[in-house]
Amino acid sequence: MKLTFWGAARQVTGSMFLLETEDQYRILIDCGADMDKKAALNGNSPEDDESPKSAAGFFPFEASSINVVLLTHAHIDHSGNLPNLYREGYEGQILCTDPTYSLTNLLLQDAASLNHRRLNEMGKSKKQKVRKKMASLQKDLFLEKQVRESMDNVVPIQYNRKFRLGDSVDVTFVPAGHLLGAAHIVINVYENGEKKSICFSGDIGRKNYPLLGDPEPIPQVDYLICESTYGNRLHLNTETPEAMLADVIQRTCIDIPGRLIIPSFSVGRTQALLYTLNRLYTEQGFPPIKVFSDSPLALESTKVYQKNLRLLNKEAKDYQEENASLFDFVNFEYLESSKASREVSNYNQPCIIISSSGMVQGGRVEQHVAANISNPYCTILIIGYCAEGTLGWRLLNGQPTISIKDKEEPVLAKVERTDVFSGHGDRDDLVRFVKHQSPEKLKKVFLVHGEFTSMSAFQQTLADEGYSNVEIPTKGQTYEL
Repeated sequence: MKLTFWGAARQVTGSMFLLETEDQYRILIDCGADMDKKAALNGNSPEDDESPKSAAGFFPFEASSINVVLLTHAHIDHSGNLPNLYREGYEGQILCTDPTYSLTNLLLQDAASLNHRRLNEMGKSKKQKVRKKMASLQKDLFLEKQVRESMDNVVPIQYNRKFRLGDSVDVTFVPAGHLLGAAHIVINVYENGEKKSICFSGDIGRKNYPLLGDPEPIPQVDYLICESTYGNRLHLNTETPEAMLADVIQRTCIDIPGRLIIPSFSVGRTQALLYTLNRLYTEQGFPPIKVFSDSPLALESTKVYQKNLRLLNKEAKDYQEENASLFDFVNFEYLESSKASREVSNYNQPCIIISSSGMVQGGRVEQHVAANISNPYCTILIIGYCAEGTLGWRLLNGQPTISIKDKEEPVLAKVERTDVFSGHGDRDDLVRFVKHQSPEKLKKVFLVHGEFTSMSAFQQTLADEGYSNVEIPTKGQTYEL
């Protein structure tokens, strides 16, 4: 069989891997958006896109030639090009867990809505350059119709149940932590009387993460495709999420009558935050400081989490049984309308605002930061990765003034950072995942989904652990397995 790396090769985003058997059965594992390419489409990086494409369209292969798609989890850098795959002629099914289906549907619909709004705004322009760019973007930006077509073809798969794709291939989804519904995907291929096994890690979660179970080990395989996002570092903050958040709230909202703004991704991160806040208020007797969640996508995602209690960890299940709700507590309010979001600026009591996006780039959180960036009684708590050039990145780098919506503002608010809510396993978690495999039996490890410096460091770490056959593939590189 052959394996080609069409995404997340020597970069973090755009996961997409093509596995081809000897009898021409073609399996696409993930179909993620390349966020570097997305930046280019938004005019934030050079216009030249060196990503390989077929002469026919968006992908470097014929979409109609794919037999089945396997999806590790819902995040856009793993799922974000599924609608384009159908638009290019794919007619098969998408296999994933049921929560991954629900969350992917929400994320893709949200992306399609943003695409629609953007194209409409460009269509109103009288500038020829803008309209020419719009015509180009229409080839790359999917809309709601393509999302519906994609989601209509999803087949939900249970965890740890072998699913036969045909006479020569079967697949098993193993819990990966990281996000509700996320999975490691183990594929067995039977060729010429021989079984070959291969695992795609997806994104590997961390132990004891709020709400989610720990990543489960996978059986012995011949080939392992392993993510390496944190391959060269450990998590900086070792305290529990409850302890970290309690300390921040005490300092920013109780010791002084201040305001705490937490930029947060709507799917996964916000649910972990709300659950942790609920426990703080219930179990530690914190004063009922007002908490606002300002993201319609977060509201819908939270419903998916509440619906899938059976897949959460024992601690969360026990808490639900004792308290009737994981995410609803005294003085908590969802801000569903844009008007309600704007009116929070007039709330003059200590409060916590959780809003997307996590990188403080776009979304409603930008208006909250703009309204409070010069408020010395405000603290902005960054809880996730911020790509270079984003507003979150500029805040973390200590710039004395920040330009928001074409207005330069002095930074008087405090800016803090923590990684206790990161859903990615760190270097030790990744090593623990790989070490379930015998170095003698594992034929090869491929490192993906990380910056090259992270991959190189992790390659050396694995070599020190006795795994000598570790490859760092380039984009478009094919291996005979």
